[in-house]
Amino acid sequence: MPGWFKVNVADAQALTGPNAGSVVRFEDEDAPFEQVGINIRVLAPGQPNGRYHAENLQEDFLVLAGECLVIVDGEEHRLRAWDFVHCPPGTPHIFVGAGDGPCAILMVGSRSETEEIVYSVSELAARFGASVAAETNNPEEAYADWTSDLSPTRLDWP
Repeated sequence: MPGWFKVNVADAQALTGPNAGSVVRFEDEDAPFEQVGINIRVLAPGQPNGRYHAENLQEDFLVLAGECLVIVDGEEHRLRAWDFVHCPPGTPHIFVGAGDGPCAILMVGSRSETEEIVYSVSELAARFGASVAAETNNPEEAYADWTSDLSPTRLDWP
């Protein structure tokens, strides 16, 4: 996608799978943005957005609708619409849908050629299927038991 573009989230295609909810990506998977990653993740209650992890780059999150839990630095916190979470580099975290319905989270993260990630073991995250069995920095290992099958979908939100 060369140059600038605009997209309305209600018209954007989402991808959904059995493990990590639905995602509206604003970039092409084969041509990611160079400096910033951004997406909206929609999670059902009890559904994590991935595995408990920490990166060497900052990430920021804004809950747009619904409720979720964030497990950050080994602690669980309940979030609701308009709550903002900042994760400096090295902060372990994961989000899990909560409440009575779907939760939508705007997720923004820095990008770098020197990006590093560590998936660490967390008893709290394990309650939601969001912990690895053994620490790793290899995404293929971290997600070996998750299916990567994603289907195009339209979200009921916004």
